[in-house]
Amino acid sequence: MSDSIPVADGFHVAIVGAGIAGLALAMGLQKKGVSFTLYEEAKEYSAVGAGIGFAPNGLRAMDMIEPAFRPRYENICVGNKPADAQDVFFEGLLLEEGLGKNQPWYGRSAWGHPNFNRKSAHRKALLDMMTSFIPIENVKFNKCLTSIEQHPDKVVLRFADGEVAGASVLAGADGIKSIVREHVLGSRYPEQVPPVYADAYCYRGVIPMHEAEEILGDLTDVAKFYFGYRRSAVTYRISGGEEFNFLLCAASDSPWTFENAVTEKVSHEAMMADFQGSGVDDRFRRLLNKAKPIKWGFFHHLRTSTYYQDHVAILGDSAHASLPFQAAGAAQGLEDALILSNVLGAISGRDAGHLSTIRAALDAYDSVRRPRAQKQLEQAAEVARMIFFQHEEAGSDMNKILPRLQQGRFNWLWFHEIEKDVDIAIAKIQGAKDV
Repeated sequence: MSDSIPVADGFHVAIVGAGIAGLALAMGLQKKGVSFTLYEEAKEYSAVGAGIGFAPNGLRAMDMIEPAFRPRYENICVGNKPADAQDVFFEGLLLEEGLGKNQPWYGRSAWGHPNFNRKSAHRKALLDMMTSFIPIENVKFNKCLTSIEQHPDKVVLRFADGEVAGASVLAGADGIKSIVREHVLGSRYPEQVPPVYADAYCYRGVIPMHEAEEILGDLTDVAKFYFGYRRSAVTYRISGGEEFNFLLCAASDSPWTFENAVTEKVSHEAMMADFQGSGVDDRFRRLLNKAKPIKWGFFHHLRTSTYYQDHVAILGDSAHASLPFQAAGAAQGLEDALILSNVLGAISGRDAGHLSTIRAALDAYDSVRRPRAQKQLEQAAEVARMIFFQHEEAGSDMNKILPRLQQGRFNWLWFHEIEKDVDIAIAKIQGAKDV
């Protein structure tokens, strides 16, 4: 029966998941004239309200996916408030009473780069903008993927509503609990399928700026990391400076007990209890009081041996879910989308449906993207140990922590020549064809 399921319009790509990576891939394929369908489980485009930002590598990927993308992004994002702090990524203070203002390092605790221009937006505004580049007739909502079958000439997708669809390539951007990841890794690397709980969680919120200023005053002007023993905070401006995004984070010795969920509803009292006692400035308790009592577990994919199997590839959080402490996950998803759209565009003509051709394209994508994304998520995990004062070498010593963040740590990530990655991937495909 599956053999009779056609692939629409010859070479056709199915994308599962309409988050940042999935939308960016759809944009890239649209720009290159590659036939695709985007399947989304929700009934409409939607996003949990939160802040999101892109470093220079993400902005460059934007430019290469869709040149009209960045000008519109610039209209919905915001940087630090002071003119002389636009190149500050974050400034480090302490979570404890007094915030470390009496420490010798105070006033020299920011990290960034002269060529870095901090920009953050509201996630929903970003996704709304991205969807405007994608023809609505290419999108199907209410589509819950239930199974994947691979055949020599196609991949077959089955959905909960009974629909069965065929494609030349399936790109899974279906998030941290990815069905597509399970298909790619399950038979060969089953222990790598589930995301790993990082023994920490956070409470998060987006509030009007005037409410944040009532609590933190001008501390809201520049993005902040607040370091503390097993508790910490991250704050920054979004929505053109009209809103304030915050995460209040806690390390935990208890396992995550919700196997199929990354969030847990708790009581308001339980949430507040996590930040009681000494070592927490009272201003953070006032801020926490404005958060919803929902624990957001921190998960990541510590090991991923491949991003593809035959006709099927993974990208974004499905491939390399990361802890948020380098604010780099979304940009990595854009890089995925850029490389994947280019390799698929390169094979979308004659012989595109041949499995050997598809394998060559997806192998090129995997070889270029996986080492770089893996390094990013490992570094993000190290920053998590820093912000919780659990780093194996720096401990709670800010004089050891800050240099690790300040002395070129992000250069390889932010100023990578992604144009060369595209060239390398395309050359790998051509080399495979010549063999």
